[in-house]
Amino acid sequence: MRFRSLSILIIASIPVAACTYDEGPDPSKRFLALGMDTPEKNKVEVCHAYGCKMKTEYRFTSKNIAAIRGEMAKVKRNGSPAEERRAIAYAIGLMERQVGVAIGIRDVAGMQWLASGDPTQEDCVDESTNTTSYLMVLQANGLLRYYTVEGPLGEDNMLWGTLTGRPVKNWPHYTAIIREKKSGQRYAADSWIGDNGENPSITMLEDWYLKSASRS
Repeated sequence: MRFRSLSILIIASIPVAACTYDEGPDPSKRFLALGMDTPEKNKVEVCHAYGCKMKTEYRFTSKNIAAIRGEMAKVKRNGSPAEERRAIAYAIGLMERQVGVAIGIRDVAGMQWLASGDPTQEDCVDESTNTTSYLMVLQANGLLRYYTVEGPLGEDNMLWGTLTGRPVKNWPHYTAIIREKKSGQRYAADSWIGDNGENPSITMLEDWYLKSASRS
């Protein structure tokens, strides 16, 4: 099954002006669709080679987790959700570096058109899946106070891009999602925009990628 279900979803969306693919509050749906094991405590499967063509098991050690706690503690904390988002971004950056060193990921930001099948590279499906896994590790270790982890979300506006002559700008793009417990506000945690190990962008979902996309 692997990437097929996501591919079908993308292909089916092409005639539609603006689409959102919201996997909802249960992150396990993404792993099921890709034929993967759901993260278990500190054990994850890492997607790479574009479209999760390769899956490599990785277990965050107690030393890894201690380093992640330390990284989050470096962020100025004022007991607010905003500061926790900053801490989360630093944690994800560190986790990418930990995983990258172990399994050889040297991902370059954005879309590399010749990178499909390259085990060192990741597309937005890989990135959104991995970031979701890493967020679940943070959650399992009690490192998320204000947020819960949801399934990834994607959106596109293929028709608008075609009409303006810039279709690539609006192709389907996926991100990991966290939801603030108190307000219900959702945030996109997008690692695809930076090189491996750089902090992801964490923005209000309404401000992510295509601001005009429907999210019904």
